[in-house]
Amino acid sequence: MFVEERILTLFKRNLHHTLTYWSVFFSFGLCIAFLGPTILDLRCQTQSTLSQITWVFFAQQFCLLIGSSIAGVFKKTLFRALSALFVSALIISVIFAIIPLCHNVLLLAIAMAVSGMAMGIIDTIANIQLVTIYQKDSAVFLQALHFFIGFGALVSPLIADPFLSEKGCTVGNVTENVTEIMHHLRFSLRNIPMNMHNMTEDHELHVEEEESSVSYAFWIMAFINLPVPIAVLYLMYRERLIPCCPSGTPQLLDKDELAMENQANEGPDTEPKDHEVGGHGDIFSCCQNDNLRGLPVSFFMIHILGGMVLFMTDGIVGAYAGFVYTYAVTPPMALSHKTAGYLASIFWAAITAGRLLSIPLSYRFQPVRLLMVNLAGVIVTVLLLLIFYTSSVFLFVGTCLCGLFLSSVFPCMLAYTEDILDYQGCATSVLVTSAGMGEMVMQVLVGSIIQSEGSYSFLLCGMIIGCIGFVLFFGLLFFERLHRNYLTGTSKKSAMVEEPATEVRPEHKEETESS
Repeated sequence: MFVEERILTLFKRNLHHTLTYWSVFFSFGLCIAFLGPTILDLRCQTQSTLSQITWVFFAQQFCLLIGSSIAGVFKKTLFRALSALFVSALIISVIFAIIPLCHNVLLLAIAMAVSGMAMGIIDTIANIQLVTIYQKDSAVFLQALHFFIGFGALVSPLIADPFLSEKGCTVGNVTENVTEIMHHLRFSLRNIPMNMHNMTEDHELHVEEEESSVSYAFWIMAFINLPVPIAVLYLMYRERLIPCCPSGTPQLLDKDELAMENQANEGPDTEPKDHEVGGHGDIFSCCQNDNLRGLPVSFFMIHILGGMVLFMTDGIVGAYAGFVYTYAVTPPMALSHKTAGYLASIFWAAITAGRLLSIPLSYRFQPVRLLMVNLAGVIVTVLLLLIFYTSSVFLFVGTCLCGLFLSSVFPCMLAYTEDILDYQGCATSVLVTSAGMGEMVMQVLVGSIIQSEGSYSFLLCGMIIGCIGFVLFFGLLFFERLHRNYLTGTSKKSAMVEEPATEVRPEHKEETESS
């Protein structure tokens, strides 16, 4: 069979949990992608400048990073984990519903900060929960999990597109030049026509006012997302985790039972579900763990280097999705705004397709091999984009290839590092936090470089970041070998200590009997 019977059995046993975690990641993707195409309508709604409205992006990303960092505190029991997922998914629906009511940019930034916090909690908890359930078989399920981010990121712009205004609104004195406007439109996922002939010499932008109906798009997304918290709540009911409704059929195996099934393929058991997820906590508790004393340097370097690789690769994802439009509409490429508007959508579509394709590949190949191919593919693709920097056709081809290669780096790295550490470390929390930090920092860094050095530096930054990530990955391979040698040596020493003890006892017994 294409998939082992053991994995199919394990998947069927945890089908309800797995589908629920996948659904909350759909909420994550739905929330992360809607700001791009709706940014001008929200700007009109809040009567703010482009420089002010872009603080909304920072508020969301910054709080997403905080949410990812602190989410581990909810992992002590299954009740806390599912409760946090339920509240976070419900918050996303509420935020979608109240965004049309935010007529001040500060209120909008606060709303997006709250949604970012919820997204960060979802990101960490869903990843850790799947790793805890499937452990060494988690790679294929993590690929499917991250596919739903891309799927949600595709659905969100499609919902918003029919409701976006084409003419915009009247704004006052805007003292931003054309380059700055391009910089602030870097997140656009669709074509946003701008009549640059309406720019006066005093940099006053006057656009015909048009009533926006984008509020309907947000209400539709809130309604579409509403089944997700309901699904989490139903899972809590099935697991008897709702105090007022103590009925239902428990489904999830605890950690010890799951390990026994993975090793001996034993039958199901129905022990209490409020088990503690050992080894996985928030970053702060990981750093204060007393069990870290006496561990080798390789243990810490695996966490650091794995996080740094994702810092670079997720930084490329954020920077490429954010600035490929700016790069395409400025010289030397100088594409039309309508044509360049498709690039970010193609990039997200390639990431979604790549994650779908990686599901069977993760079953057939080890994560380390997929990581090697993906990281090398990113470097080669960006190098070809640098060589053919005047070819608009290859820009589209390269965007698609770049999305395909970047799509599965995060789930593969997560499965790889957790496997090295035997699912006892804090790798998931570290990697999720590092990836979020990289996406936030690289967007700011690359954006400032493009503004000062020109659009061509966009590809140079991508090339440099990719090469640094590849070098860090080889460092990770080196310390992975050291760590496995350390574990082998430790197990041999333990065997040598136990073996004499088992041999002395029979001899001592014979001497006693003869005497």
